Amino acid sequence: MAKVKEIQEEPLEKQLWKAADKLRKNIDAAKYKDVVLGLIFLRYISISFESLYNELVKQQADGADPEDREEYMAENVFYVPANARWSYLVSVAKNPLIGKYIDDAMDVIERENKTLKGILPKVFSRSELDPTSLGELIDLIGNSTLQNTSTKSADLLGHVFEYFLGEFALAEGKKGGQFYTPRSVVELLVNMLEPYKGRVLDPCCGSGGMFVQSEKFVKEHQGRIENISIYGQESNQTTWRLCKMNLAIRGIDASQVKWNTEGSFLNDAHRDVKADFVMANPPFNDSDWSGDQLRNDARWQYGVPPAGNANFAWIQHFIYHLAPSGQAGFVLAKGSLTSKTAGEGDIRKALIDKGMIACIVNLPAKLFLNTQIPACLWFVTRNRTKRAGEILFIDARNKGHLINRRTRELSEEDIQEIANTYHLWRDESTDYQDIAGFCASVPVSRVAELDYVLTPGRYVGLPEEEDDFNFAERFTALKAKFEEQLKEEERLNKLILENLGKINING
Repeated sequence: MAKVKEIQEEPLEKQLWKAADKLRKNIDAAKYKDVVLGLIFLRYISISFESLYNELVKQQADGADPEDREEYMAENVFYVPANARWSYLVSVAKNPLIGKYIDDAMDVIERENKTLKGILPKVFSRSELDPTSLGELIDLIGNSTLQNTSTKSADLLGHVFEYFLGEFALAEGKKGGQFYTPRSVVELLVNMLEPYKGRVLDPCCGSGGMFVQSEKFVKEHQGRIENISIYGQESNQTTWRLCKMNLAIRGIDASQVKWNTEGSFLNDAHRDVKADFVMANPPFNDSDWSGDQLRNDARWQYGVPPAGNANFAWIQHFIYHLAPSGQAGFVLAKGSLTSKTAGEGDIRKALIDKGMIACIVNLPAKLFLNTQIPACLWFVTRNRTKRAGEILFIDARNKGHLINRRTRELSEEDIQEIANTYHLWRDESTDYQDIAGFCASVPVSRVAELDYVLTPGRYVGLPEEEDDFNFAERFTALKAKFEEQLKEEERLNKLILENLGKINING
């Protein structure tokens, strides 16, 4: 009975994931991702459509037409033709040609809604997809918990979509990490930057997590969603499609999220955009970024980045796109804090001397799915009026908890502690204070003395209990423990030899 109760109390998204994963069978997670997320998206737009459709049916006497596409466009709702509606797909879910029916539904929805053109997956007729499993997946995603055509159901599906993105990223491992930044890392970035209003840019946006979390932040703080506008770019077309669906399911305008194969360095889709906030998780230590073709680029205001590593190219790309009082928060490999290869140290020095760097956060290991490279967060601010000439260092290496053997995440408490520390420091609050082993406000002159190295551990020191470390006392305790283990080992060896002697005599 206890096991049944535990299963029933699991969150809906976990129940759905377990059930959907069972239906995957031998299909690769990367391919199955398009199938499941495509169906969740289809269910979402059906809920929104059906809700407005039912209202229009009630208003027919007043001239409303539930089959008029313009009625839906006026309410920013996707129009779903009859043969693409969820009710129709449920009616043919047991048909062996269900895959073709779904592909046809995706086609007709794209034709009727220009903003979805080229975005929806048409992969349901693939031979490796078992029609029976596909029908069961339709039943699963349309289960009784999601039957009500309400805003609550739509919001729930948005949450399920986001949860599935994370689970597929875990299932795909390194490849999955290319489209997904862990939720807790995104949440930390957003909570530290606080994008209440203005332009938000992510030039390597993956599946759009930065934008989704920004929208959540505004809602949770009673802000107005229309006060922020998003700009994104992605070079992987499959990931870009995921991003567009992820944003559409949240009702976020994704018209300025662009795709091209060249990427942000060679073909900047938002060349003239100056953003109030830049948030990003670019590829770590990317050596294939076409640096040789961009030696004289106008973006390199602090020094020409090395052709073999894009870290400092990304930093300068972000700064180039900042508005006069803009802020940027981004993830980089921890090596960016110390590297001097091919002029990187000179660029870092120039950034520090110009007062661009506000805060550095050292992150725990195992947060990212696609790399074991240690990571950190950089926060850059233009035209600082407060804390000019200082940098805040936060060492969060000991934060977080393991969610499985390979992956760690930051808790809500961890995120709030780090973000609040930054806000108190940034706002020059009298409540801010350095904490040994965790945070320190350091003058740039001190950073210069340490050769412009930005590793937080150099500045925050050791926790107080470690500062009081008594070497002689600890050595004596370890020596006593070692001697005790030797005595126990001698006793066991003696016992084994005695027993062996008895065996020989009896033999």
